[in-house]
Amino acid sequence: MPKLKTKSGAKKRFKITASGKVKYAPARQAPRHDQAQPRSRSASLRGTNVLFKTDGDNIKKYWLPNG
Repeated sequence: MPKLKTKSGAKKRFKITASGKVKYAPARQAPRHDQAQPRSRSASLRGTNVLFKTDGDNIKKYWLPNG
């Protein structure tokens, strides 16, 4: 069996926590695409979130097999 490779786009977008959850940064943050939006929306999109369990399981299974 060949080795399973990690999808290179996924390793830039997702991190796995110590408890096995998958973290991600939300989309539509202010400086991207030069979109003007309220400061409150920019502030709420800052930081990271955790994916739902089933979505995180799929990410780990198909894109981050060695994570």
